[in-house]
Amino acid sequence: MNAPAPTATQDPAAGASPVMAQFFEAKARQPDALVFFRMGDFYELFFEDAQKAAAALGITLTARGQHGGAPIPMAGVPVHAAEAYLAKLIRAGFKVAVCEQMENPAEAKKRGSKSVVRRDVVRIVTPGTLTEEGLLDARGANRLAAISVRAGSAAVASVELSTGEVEVLATGVSGLASCLAALGPSEILVPDRLFADEAVSAALKSAGGFVQPMASALAEPGASEARLKRLYGVETLDGFGTLSGAEVSALGLIAAHLETTQAGRLPALSAPKRAGEADVMAIDPATRTSLEIERATSGSRDGSLLGAIDRTVTAPGARLLAARLARPLLDPAAIDARLDAVAWFCEQRGQRQRLREQLKGLGDMARALSRLALGRGGPRDLGTLRDGLAAAEAIVALFADTRPPLVNPPTEIAQALAALNPDLHAELLAFRDLLTAGLGSDLPALARDGGYVAAGVRPELDQARALRDDSRKVIAQLEARLAAESGVSLKVRHNAVLGYFVETTAKAAEPLMAPPHNAVFIHRQTLANQVRFTTVELAELDARIAQAAERALAIEVETFEAWREAAITVAAGIQAAAEAAARLDVAAGLAEWADDVGASRPVVDRSTAFEAEAARHPVVETAVRRAGEAFTPNDCRLDGAGAGGPRLAIVTGPNMAGKSTFLRQNALLAVLAQAGCFVPAKRLRLGVVDRLFSRVGAGDDLARGRSTFMAEMVETAAILTQATPRSLVILDEIGRGTATYDGLAIAWACAEALHETNRCRALFATHYHELAVLEGRLAYVANLSLKAKEWNGDLIFLHEAGPGPADRSYGVQVAKLAGVPPAVVVRAKAVLERLEKEAAGPANLDELPLFAATTPVAEARGPSLVEEAVKGLDPDSMSPREAMDALYRLKGLLS
Repeated sequence: MNAPAPTATQDPAAGASPVMAQFFEAKARQPDALVFFRMGDFYELFFEDAQKAAAALGITLTARGQHGGAPIPMAGVPVHAAEAYLAKLIRAGFKVAVCEQMENPAEAKKRGSKSVVRRDVVRIVTPGTLTEEGLLDARGANRLAAISVRAGSAAVASVELSTGEVEVLATGVSGLASCLAALGPSEILVPDRLFADEAVSAALKSAGGFVQPMASALAEPGASEARLKRLYGVETLDGFGTLSGAEVSALGLIAAHLETTQAGRLPALSAPKRAGEADVMAIDPATRTSLEIERATSGSRDGSLLGAIDRTVTAPGARLLAARLARPLLDPAAIDARLDAVAWFCEQRGQRQRLREQLKGLGDMARALSRLALGRGGPRDLGTLRDGLAAAEAIVALFADTRPPLVNPPTEIAQALAALNPDLHAELLAFRDLLTAGLGSDLPALARDGGYVAAGVRPELDQARALRDDSRKVIAQLEARLAAESGVSLKVRHNAVLGYFVETTAKAAEPLMAPPHNAVFIHRQTLANQVRFTTVELAELDARIAQAAERALAIEVETFEAWREAAITVAAGIQAAAEAAARLDVAAGLAEWADDVGASRPVVDRSTAFEAEAARHPVVETAVRRAGEAFTPNDCRLDGAGAGGPRLAIVTGPNMAGKSTFLRQNALLAVLAQAGCFVPAKRLRLGVVDRLFSRVGAGDDLARGRSTFMAEMVETAAILTQATPRSLVILDEIGRGTATYDGLAIAWACAEALHETNRCRALFATHYHELAVLEGRLAYVANLSLKAKEWNGDLIFLHEAGPGPADRSYGVQVAKLAGVPPAVVVRAKAVLERLEKEAAGPANLDELPLFAATTPVAEARGPSLVEEAVKGLDPDSMSPREAMDALYRLKGLLS
């Protein structure tokens, strides 16, 4: 029977070996984490930790020794492969405490032969604190977020530990869900008292990240302020602006979590960037999922808006583009600044291509810096900084050398170039020169592997390396000199007992024991035929050779630490350069995409207009073009004020005609435009959208006890209570999940509320054709329809949006296209014809023959009246007047 994990009432270390006592101490400090306990070349796990890890990782569960009279469950992973196992455990929802050996066994023995190697917890690995390259998505952010609510105000703080970016957003409790959805955090810190708040709990459930409860005392403003000051090394927070109590509390939770998980290591963090609800478009989680902005419904980037437009060539650029799409701006001036940069690169195509080539050689400087600051970086991270700063200088030179005369780049590009210019940042230039001169060309991943300091940088290192690498040559030179000086034939040899020694024959040794040579040669050992000596020089050389490799590595590690500290001192400049390069990459990438798809610059202002001409869906068009087909563009005109177009458009048309695509297309145009991107349209004028809502598609929420219809109503309720006159709403088939009359009533009432109460721009797709009458009853309502035509009994979708309502939904024809059995299709047509003929409601179904569908009926179709009439025409014998009359008769037969 395996040993049970010690209970809280037991002394866990009672009767434990010294090594296991260390484990129990580490486990007591992190009881909710799996402890990776370093033992030589393995991380071992014990007791319940081992059982959980073995199940999650699929590794062997064994036993080691005994505790409490029973075997101790144990599992282990190799140190060299630990990252892969860590990634699996984090994805499975575990926290991992890494307990490292803080000294080698030789150092431990200096304290006594029975001394145990000292160990300590060096970090706690959680989903939001990952920094290792192998654990992160290079093109995706990995944020740690914290929420706080104080005096009715809420705040969300976030840190991207792998890059040092810190943000804080002031909001209300009702805005928490949108804020968290925009950030997409991997881990969320929450004061435990907030779990009783239903609105907070709902926001956390919709966010989807790992939720980490925190003691409410950690969120108190006083303690939070003190931790923030320690984290940033400042005496006051005034330099960060006037932070509210909720903002300080949220940032303080992050500071507390970092103090615990990083074991005292201070990350290189930027000053908090502050934002409010008035700065970015609010997009709730349901809308993000519906519009597939950053991820498709499958969870992949492929098939999302981000996947369709991303032409960036660097990982930081990809992350910045994702952040911009997640949080579109509300300030037209700031939006125009981004659009100016994209437009400039569209015009300067050659410059754009040259820049993109340079950017491809730019590494991820921000993440390399973060790893170095936290003590997890290596020589390759220093190489990334060296190469990145060199590439930055090359980019600045590129613009200086090839910029067209009299064509100055816009503000965003000019500011980015200033941040990259080493001539404007002497400390960055000195640091780059330091690494250029000091780093070698072949860089290992870890500092302890050595070989990364270039020759000539440290003379003592060169000597140690020469001694380590050329010991035989040095010994041979000493041997020849001793033989020449003494006139005796001798050899310098080595064994494990004596080390290096001088050996000669007994007869030849006699002069060495007599003056003057006995002053140099010190007798060590006499054998049957040989005599062995040493010299002071040889003894010193022996010690130096034995220590040369260790000494060389120590000098390299010392040099690495000096360079690491130097990187931290210029962290702000490196972070600014990395961000500047990402901005250039995004602008050039968006210009590349705009050229590829024929996108145009939108006009964004403070009106309530929405005027799209020949617009296309960016994701669907990509798929259609890949299949070698053309996408049908469409116009859309709305105006919240009702002056330039309807406030509310009722969209009707057959299933599969493209209503949902049309709705999503226009919502995505707003996201793109306010994110600072060109749009796939001939022209777009957009009045700033403060909130975007999408209720498209059906889906239940079984985990929360909600049917499809209930989930739809919850989302609809959120829209009707939160939409403002500046919002844009797209609704698809509201009311379809219940009885016909109930659904129609709900759809009718929602349409009226959007028009009269919310007064927002809205597209309202429906199959309730009765809603078409709202065009004549409400002041700013218009009908739109997606066109389709029947041809020889088949349905042809035109995918064209035009004014007016659709005459029918063609549901039976779509069922036929979907492969519904012919007998069912014929039966459906019969039922439909009876209902349409009598138009008296569902009660008439009772008059239909019972079991009429039991016998399959072949769909008979004879020639139509028009076809019969055409057969009787003889065009060759007709005069123009007769032909005209015949054409009118045929037209009459169609009506």
